[in-house]
Amino acid sequence: MRQAYRSALVTGASSGIGESFARLLARRGTSLVIVARRGDLLDALARDLVERYRVAVEVVAADLTDPGQRAAVEDRLRADPVDLLVNNAGFGAFGAFADTGLDDQLRQIELNVTALVRLTHAALPGMLERGRGGVLNVASMAGYTPSPGSATYGATKAYVTAFSESLHAEVAGRGVHVTALCPGFTRTDEETPPNLLWLRREDVAHAGLAAVEAGRAQCVPGAQYKAALPALRLMPRPLLRAAANRMWRQAAATQSGSA
Repeated sequence: MRQAYRSALVTGASSGIGESFARLLARRGTSLVIVARRGDLLDALARDLVERYRVAVEVVAADLTDPGQRAAVEDRLRADPVDLLVNNAGFGAFGAFADTGLDDQLRQIELNVTALVRLTHAALPGMLERGRGGVLNVASMAGYTPSPGSATYGATKAYVTAFSESLHAEVAGRGVHVTALCPGFTRTDEETPPNLLWLRREDVAHAGLAAVEAGRAQCVPGAQYKAALPALRLMPRPLLRAAANRMWRQAAATQSGSA
């Protein structure tokens, strides 16, 4: 049975897929808590959503890699529970692991994994107590393949998918849904028509919301990526690694040539 969410907290809401989540939810009449580092962008988004859709929008400017700022968001979830938590905030660093700074690698883990786990732990007990709610965790198709050049990012997204599917099983039958959203390449800066490779951010957000409302454990948006997933699972790992390595070397060469 599909759920209708009266309130939601969306992280990474100032731009990209997170902004699309906020707009789609506001259009449905959901009151919002929007979280991101850039308070000015959040304020502008909040004004627009209130004017367009007449919904309540609370702005929380917070860097979720900062333990103190992240704790304030956790406390907000416990003190004033929401029906839906959308863990969308995340980032990836591109480059060979040994050649990039350790701080960037650890920040990816802090945001993509630690913040997601902590916010989920803050929100989920209250949802289970009330017998309703949803957690939508944004993972990636990168979690299903070797990711040379973005090894830490791919590993964090594999964690998010496994974590979400496990929680989905734990809470089954208790009125709460946990879903992993696993998009492929998505245009986050502009709404261009989809093509064979790239998805529109609004389509990704719409698919994710539909999946968590329907109680599905996983959502892979886009027909091209739905078709690719079984092949990725069946392909021998040595072949998959070799293909990923060729793509990484080509991308690195292109980047080097344009520098």
